[in-house]
Amino acid sequence: MFSSVKPYENQRYASLKKECLRRKQLFEDPLFPANDDSLFYKSRIQGIQWKRPKEICDDPHLFVDGISSHDLHQGQVGNCWFVAACSSLASRESLWQKVIPDWKEQEWNPEKPESYAGIFHFQFWRFGQWLDVVIDDRLPTLHNQLIYCHSNSKNEFWCALVEKAYAKLSGCYEALDGGNTADALVDFTGGVSEPIDLTEGDYITDEAKRNLLFERVLKVHNRGGLISCSIKATSAADMEARLACGLVKGHAYAVTDVRKVRLGHGLLSFFKSEKLDMIRMRNPWGEREWNGPWSDTSEEWQKVSKSEREKMGMTVEDDGEFWMTFEDFCKYFTDIIKCRLINTSYLSIHKTWEEAVLHGAWTRSEDPLKNRCGGCINHKDTFLQNPQYVFDVKKAEDEVLISIQQKPKRTSRKEGKGENLAIGFDIHKVELNRNYRMHTLQQKVASSIYINSRSVFLRTDLKEGRYVIIPTTFDPGHVGEFLLRIFTDVPSDCRELTLDEPPHTCWSGMCGYPQMVSQIHVLAAAGLKNQDAQGGADPYVIIKCEGEKVRSPVKKNTVAPEFDVKGLFYRKKPGQPIIVQVWNHNLISDEFLGQVTLTGDPTDRLSVHTLHLQDKGNRKSNDLPGTIAVRLLSSNILTNV
Repeated sequence: MFSSVKPYENQRYASLKKECLRRKQLFEDPLFPANDDSLFYKSRIQGIQWKRPKEICDDPHLFVDGISSHDLHQGQVGNCWFVAACSSLASRESLWQKVIPDWKEQEWNPEKPESYAGIFHFQFWRFGQWLDVVIDDRLPTLHNQLIYCHSNSKNEFWCALVEKAYAKLSGCYEALDGGNTADALVDFTGGVSEPIDLTEGDYITDEAKRNLLFERVLKVHNRGGLISCSIKATSAADMEARLACGLVKGHAYAVTDVRKVRLGHGLLSFFKSEKLDMIRMRNPWGEREWNGPWSDTSEEWQKVSKSEREKMGMTVEDDGEFWMTFEDFCKYFTDIIKCRLINTSYLSIHKTWEEAVLHGAWTRSEDPLKNRCGGCINHKDTFLQNPQYVFDVKKAEDEVLISIQQKPKRTSRKEGKGENLAIGFDIHKVELNRNYRMHTLQQKVASSIYINSRSVFLRTDLKEGRYVIIPTTFDPGHVGEFLLRIFTDVPSDCRELTLDEPPHTCWSGMCGYPQMVSQIHVLAAAGLKNQDAQGGADPYVIIKCEGEKVRSPVKKNTVAPEFDVKGLFYRKKPGQPIIVQVWNHNLISDEFLGQVTLTGDPTDRLSVHTLHLQDKGNRKSNDLPGTIAVRLLSSNILTNV
């Protein structure tokens, strides 16, 4: 996850700092100057003065008494989403030490004032790469107060400086107005964010579903992930509106703890198995808390022993941090964002994932075979013109995580606000041996939502086989770059399909070039010969054509298997037959159960053939037990299938 780091805009912290110290000058960043262009892209605030921390207070520090989620307060820009992400980050030492590298070296040292050069650097994960962002420490103030994110302690500056580096990456401070917590969580960790709409899942009434969600949230928290939540505002008047229960609408909260809390006192609490699913949140305003059950001063806390309360870090202060039961949480909150850190280390005791990362682009061309921006599946004529990525699921069933992220656009006065495209993706089950682009729609097995957010995530369970992912913009004709990340239990060999048909080579004249393409879809078999005492078999099929063959997964203990597998063959000698064989899987040697022979005539338009299994060789006329249902599609135009 923590790969090599690239200097942003080629500004190298160490050499810039060295040069400033040599000249005995404080760093002034030419790429993010102390002027209005760094603050705004459309609005203005009069009377802003840029000041270095030493001009704001006498004894500045990066951290005062360590780093904690209580450090932060939201400023005048609507960036509670960013402050909530910082609150989550502050609770994870291994993560903030990546975002704030060499913090001891960057900290003000009163004993060595000569080592201060007014330069800092922070690291963010952007579009598949960790970037090292250099800034000077001139911060925007009004009446000697920081106007954006600031700390409880007037002399603590880590959050204001991290925010400045993030604003530089985004184009200006105003670009942070009304952003997305999920984006900041991903930028801080390189993780994958999964937004969940609590209103859609019926989590209030469906206890089993709610318990499953809690286990997932607990797992993300325990494995070092970051979590944020909010209550949807349905109108502008709703934004930042406080509910009677003390919660605020349209406002991002950081989740700072998730745990099962033991009820009862003393030994009794150990013998009683009663535990309550609880979640702790923090309001970025640093005040205004939930006032319902389990709020700071509520009587429910009498049910919990003193030692358990201490373990939970329970305090009675209006510090913006509070506990709720998960049931109440699902009742009031509408959205939760889980940013999971995907563990790809082979040395871990927890589940590890195999990750495939591919960069791609939606590009425009007048030639339909070269166009790569066809829009979503509603646009049937152009949908298959989008980029296509093939991957394999090699287990009987595997959990697959897929994330697509569009390249973030910078905001500037000239270009205006960098807006996201509406993006999403579909997954189609294809032939087991497909190596060229799809030209006809095949079975869709999963699809993401389409939304104009920076990234879209899907978690799905897929059966063994080969699949094609088609990432798209919602409307055709939109161009942009994207990053595709696929996580599976076993390597998926994910790659882009770039060719439409087999390439012509110098050998094509001598060895011949395909005249026809045939797709064979083996649907099912029935009435196969029993192979064991229980009256079952473990059948699989092999599809053969011109020396190439495709083998299906084994179907366990059945004489009427649903195969649903496809093979694709580019045929140089269309006169040669296609053979579909059925075999029974045994420990020592597999047993032949029968075969059928197909011609693959393009004029044959019968949709499904149900054929009797026959013997091999000269005994072809001998029928064997069982039938097989196949569908055959052939064309003399290779880009028709």
